[in-house]
Amino acid sequence: MAYVPVPKDLTKVKTKVAFNLTKRQLIFFAAALALGLPLFFLFKDSAGTSLAAMVMIVVMLPCFLFAMYEKHGQPLEVVIRNIINTKFTRPKERPYQTQNFYAVIERQAKLEKEVSAIAKGNRKKDAGKTPRRKD
Repeated sequence: MAYVPVPKDLTKVKTKVAFNLTKRQLIFFAAALALGLPLFFLFKDSAGTSLAAMVMIVVMLPCFLFAMYEKHGQPLEVVIRNIINTKFTRPKERPYQTQNFYAVIERQAKLEKEVSAIAKGNRKKDAGKTPRRKD
């Protein structure tokens, strides 16, 4: 009887389209081929085969990295975006801040006391005044 290993975590299983590659890998490999091959033939006659091969490798390498690299289930563009966010766009220090619900209630009670004191003060002032007669 044949033995077939079944992974415990089925979320890591990806659908293979052709040549045991995923759709994402096929797209990026096709892009690498479309970029690298014309450059090789363009530079082969003028710069030599070795230099043309090096130029082709340098141009195709980012496509290969985007196709194959994955860290913690995230593709390379997500990893790069996270690095840019943490290093450049977001602040270096992130102080721990909470919103204390009880402080809000205390502030509201203090303001209500202040308003009622002002209202009582106005009533006392109005009560102490005697209306003048205009003769």
